[in-house]
Amino acid sequence: MSRRATTQGTVPFREYRTWYRVSGRLSGERPPLVVLHGGPGSTHDYLLPLCALTEAGWPVIHYDQLGNGGSTHLPEKGADFWTVRLFLDELDNLLRRLGVADEYVIFGHSWGGMLGAAHAAGRPPGLRGLVIANSPASMPTWRAEMVRLRATLPAEVQAALARHEAAGTTASREYFDAMRVFFDRYVCRLDPWPREYRASFMEMHNNPTVYYTMNGPTEFHVVGTLRDWSVEDLLPSVQVPTLIISGRHDEATPETVRPFRDLIPDSRWEILENSSHLPHLEEPDRFREVMVAYLATVHGARAGADSSDVVTGSQT
Repeated sequence: MSRRATTQGTVPFREYRTWYRVSGRLSGERPPLVVLHGGPGSTHDYLLPLCALTEAGWPVIHYDQLGNGGSTHLPEKGADFWTVRLFLDELDNLLRRLGVADEYVIFGHSWGGMLGAAHAAGRPPGLRGLVIANSPASMPTWRAEMVRLRATLPAEVQAALARHEAAGTTASREYFDAMRVFFDRYVCRLDPWPREYRASFMEMHNNPTVYYTMNGPTEFHVVGTLRDWSVEDLLPSVQVPTLIISGRHDEATPETVRPFRDLIPDSRWEILENSSHLPHLEEPDRFREVMVAYLATVHGARAGADSSDVVTGSQT
């Protein structure tokens, strides 16, 4: 398989199936980057630009977490089914089924970053590095920050959001349009939205079982089972070099991100100045530069490099 070649398929997980896509050669010299998408309940599509890392020699594995995309959909399942442990087990199963559990790097975006941190805290022997991108460490802190960000929206937008949330009509067009105002400021500042992001956004909008159950109807109205979840207590147990990424205009505000930097022993935080929640789409060149530099240090491709000299730019 060439670096640009891709394969895709499904692997069994319990009585279900997990869809995956491999870009590049898994039998090459460098460990694969395993990509954990956000949501929970989104899909891999918006993270497909990470395939560009294959040009630098890094194989990339995308997958759709159970309940969405190409994986088994289970709209009949309730809150007792959709748990963090379910998705940790699915990840472990995928690593084993694809034969990469002995050496890999995790990239987790948003919810995927929290999931990746929880996975890393278990100290799996094959994990070589961790990237936490645009993720909160604590959902209670996230909820508090959502209140603050929401208060920056125009008064009429805030009123529309509150009205529909109180009435239970968050599926209405007016609520959707008001929600877009928030998204355009703090999630994706590109106009129009890139095709990859639109694909994941609409997939989650049209198939919201997991997102509604675990999160709630929007990023800023978190009423699901994850509303009180935090990985802060787990972070000191992460023992691999960790790159933390966020955007200057990110809904994942510095207050939500800072515990990763403070509590993970070997961590570095990079803020991309012209991005919100999707730096890989909003600043692709700078994002790739940061990622390639980090991956080089993880694999030792730059012998003798000091990790403190590798990632440059705005840090806190």
